[in-house]
Amino acid sequence: MKRFIQSEDRSQCTLFPDCLDDYIAEDNPVRVIDVFVNELDLVKLGFERSEPKATGRPAYHPSTLLKIYIYGYLNRVQSSRRLERETQRNVELMWLTGRLTPDFKTIADFRKDNGAAIRRVCREFIVLCRNLNLFAETIVAIDGSKFKAVNNRDKNFTDRKLQARMEQLEESVGRYLAELDRADREPTAVNEERVPRLKEKIIRIKEQMRRIVQIGAQMQATPDRQISLTDPDARSMATSGRGTGMVGYNVQTVVDAKHHLIIAHEVTNRGHDRQQLAPMAQQAGQAIGNEHLTVLADRGYFNSEQIRKCEQGGIATIGPHLRQWFGASEVLRVGSVHRRNTWRSTRRSRRRGKCGRNGKRHNGEIPAIEKCPESQCPCGLAGFCFFCRQEIFPAMKWHHPE
Repeated sequence: MKRFIQSEDRSQCTLFPDCLDDYIAEDNPVRVIDVFVNELDLVKLGFERSEPKATGRPAYHPSTLLKIYIYGYLNRVQSSRRLERETQRNVELMWLTGRLTPDFKTIADFRKDNGAAIRRVCREFIVLCRNLNLFAETIVAIDGSKFKAVNNRDKNFTDRKLQARMEQLEESVGRYLAELDRADREPTAVNEERVPRLKEKIIRIKEQMRRIVQIGAQMQATPDRQISLTDPDARSMATSGRGTGMVGYNVQTVVDAKHHLIIAHEVTNRGHDRQQLAPMAQQAGQAIGNEHLTVLADRGYFNSEQIRKCEQGGIATIGPHLRQWFGASEVLRVGSVHRRNTWRSTRRSRRRGKCGRNGKRHNGEIPAIEKCPESQCPCGLAGFCFFCRQEIFPAMKWHHPE
């Protein structure tokens, strides 16, 4: 092994053992975690077991478990079992916890029982960033991500799923009854042992049909006509891939444009983002202490009512130009449309119909909108043309004739 870098002998004893602090560099992020958590008032934040009881077995201090949780968040270690293994072999976690190794159940229960307190810790971190002047530019970006819930797609029901399932069961019952009729007419055509099994299958299917009827009654009582059996709050959501829908949650996140720090987040069970622009923008403004923000969002957030609320609150909303839906690549500030930047398109709409109260027919052609054609019309161009939907035009600043 000569001419190679030599390793140390594992069985070599030392008079003075190495200090664990020597393995952690001065600029290691775990030192920031340690200082940040130690400065928190865990009792005020609402962490359970922050004050030990006089009797019973001693518990782990919440600061130790919080450090493990934050470390796992920064290093993309989400599983409580993996965090347990990391406390046993990871030098950084050994330094952070003082060689404490809580089991996975303790870590999981801490995360489950202190959800509200952990959210308050996030707010404390945002306050710290604000004091360090990290949010000076007030430019944020909003986007949503879909997270899969612990609920199988077969355990999620909508009107269409129930109808399809009921039709499938009725078809199975009809097929089994037809086979029983054939057994009555031609006893030799069907095995005698199969007849009792067919009757049992029919009984089971009828029980499933009664259960589906009960689920349908429960579903009618829900606001969105949807029900999930395993995770009641989860909802069926469409994804980008065809036929790859999932049952889960839509997590909204607001991120600082300069340092990419998460300012605000919210978990919703809506499958789209059209109603989330104004609430998340206002929440971000309250978090950083500045109501006048510039918000970047994609076209999934385009909703006139949400844009109007942002404009009324002093929030500038920037998104892709509506013509980008038709191939253009312009970017326009929505809510402050100038005369020379009014949206135009000469393409024909997919839908034809009359527009507004004036009863004029567009023949599917989308008109230029430099002037509101009828000031009495509540939405400018109400009707069935693509650009005349209520969802789009109320946020536009019309240029009425003098």
